[in-house]
Amino acid sequence: MLQHVWERASQSRYLTDLVIATDDDRIRRTSEGFGAKVILTRDDHASGTDRVAEAASASTATVIVNIQGDEPMIDPFAIDAAILGMLHDENVPMGTLKKRIEREHDITDPGVVKVVTDHHGNALYFSRAPIPFHRDAAQDEPAVYFKHIGLYVYRRDFLLAYPDLPVGPLEQAEKLEQLRALENGFRIHVVETEYESLGVDTPADWQTVSALYEKSLLTKNMVSK
Repeated sequence: MLQHVWERASQSRYLTDLVIATDDDRIRRTSEGFGAKVILTRDDHASGTDRVAEAASASTATVIVNIQGDEPMIDPFAIDAAILGMLHDENVPMGTLKKRIEREHDITDPGVVKVVTDHHGNALYFSRAPIPFHRDAAQDEPAVYFKHIGLYVYRRDFLLAYPDLPVGPLEQAEKLEQLRALENGFRIHVVETEYESLGVDTPADWQTVSALYEKSLLTKNMVSK
């Protein structure tokens, strides 16, 4: 699974380097086996962003992207879109992605994080609850809901300072690391994408992703013939 993530991320046009950050020596050995560059980190990080911050401390890159290792179908174009969304404003320290929700049950699923943004594409809030709350749903047009895609882009100085930011009550309640930035007054720019995030958190998730991957290979072979 991790190799698929690495191979697809390698197709991004705007990534100049790709490193796997892990605290597990088994993952290090496996990753080096398929040619990846690896950085071993501490094993006491509270979030993925904290781990990436440690790994980034050894880099001189001015912009760092945090790609989740459990999304083997990650779209390289989505990675590029998130990066480009950060480049228009040097004062934005952090960026991410959102996808319009099409499956109604995702709106109330706490495992699907929702995001609302302002007119400039900056995040107002992330929540496991349905946001926005549609008070007059019976009378108005249906509300539009957006799913947060857990891919992050950071400016280096902000990322290195992130582990020292105080954890607030919103992050503690929702268990969402990106809320630490908002609670401490930092902007997060959110780019809309058509990429449907498919993280692997359970054996059932793996079966779903495996079936989609096999289907994509079959389609590719049919087209090539």
